[in-house]
Amino acid sequence: MLTLHRIEEPTAAPPRGFALWQLGFRPFYLLASAFASMSVLLWVLQVSGLLGVTYLAGPVWHAHEMLFGFALAVIVGFLFTAGRNWSGQPTPTGSALAALAAWWLFGRVLVLTPFAWAAALVNVSFPLAAAVGLAIPFLRARNRRNYFFVGLLVLLAVASGFVHLQQLGIVRAPASVGLPLGLDVVLFIVSVMAGRVVPIFTNNGVPGAAARRHPGVEKASLGLVLALTVADAVGWPGAIVAAVAAAAAIAHAVRWGLWHPWTTRKVPLVWVLHLAYLWVPIHLALRAAAEWGAVAPSLAVHALTVGAIGGLIIGMMTRTARGHTARPLHADRFDIASYVLVLLAGVVRVLLPLSMPALSMAAVMGSALLWSAGFGLYACRYWTVLTRPRLDGRPG
Repeated sequence: MLTLHRIEEPTAAPPRGFALWQLGFRPFYLLASAFASMSVLLWVLQVSGLLGVTYLAGPVWHAHEMLFGFALAVIVGFLFTAGRNWSGQPTPTGSALAALAAWWLFGRVLVLTPFAWAAALVNVSFPLAAAVGLAIPFLRARNRRNYFFVGLLVLLAVASGFVHLQQLGIVRAPASVGLPLGLDVVLFIVSVMAGRVVPIFTNNGVPGAAARRHPGVEKASLGLVLALTVADAVGWPGAIVAAVAAAAAIAHAVRWGLWHPWTTRKVPLVWVLHLAYLWVPIHLALRAAAEWGAVAPSLAVHALTVGAIGGLIIGMMTRTARGHTARPLHADRFDIASYVLVLLAGVVRVLLPLSMPALSMAAVMGSALLWSAGFGLYACRYWTVLTRPRLDGRPG
């Protein structure tokens, strides 16, 4: 029987104690991975009619929770961790970090209850509180280069607010106004962070890879995602949206090629990021095709959420958890298993319905089980890593 052995390398005197609140990635990676595993199973129960939800129900609940629950938690955990390095200033730790994590968890519970106003308040205020927690160290350090991350967290609060205001009957705009805006913001965050770290991780992990960034390609890739965000926000005609998405797909495909992904096949900790990022141009191409009426819009959405966001998150969560706890930057067989499960979830969810539409429901169920297993494996595997001190005894 397969057992989950300890990740850390043998040491003479392993540090002891409870370290969950020492840095942002610890609680939010653990909560997000456990939630990713459980919530998708709840979604399957909703689809099958075995579970009823009082407030946010059906596709709205699933979309809201994957975006403003799971993805947002990982983004906050990553930004609090990276923000400390970027600014040289402390980000929320200890009781402040515990309070933010509890507030996030409270939001996950409230959307399942009749307490609609409370759910709206908690879910909109969480990214705003995280924005404040990130803004303080940036302002102290005058870290102007990263101020925009604070603004992006505020935009995610606005997007979540649109969803809740529609559900509460306060505005007539459909929930789809807030959800595409939130997806576009997360796509922009993913694009920025991948552009910063994937080439560096590739060159550090694969000798001779020569991954590079081209200024013109970088500007085009990020600028076109911003243009798509504006198009969704103001409701541009479908033909314009399709043209922007198609141009963005080409720019991101070129960007991916400049990172020389073919050199990474022997380094799982790196190839997972490359395979996940490939879903970004696929998403954009499907988005263009959906605007032209050639494919179902849900395929484009899940190429982004399951393929790109899910794949990049599982890859980054393993690497940063290892790096920030002084463990070897080497993916073991359990890490690789989680990569394969999550990446396969994207393939099954998108490519199976695209090629065989009659199997769409089977694709939803199969993808959900693969996704749940991948993130569940991470949560079980990294529980001790995220709750125990760094192996080198340093804070963080």
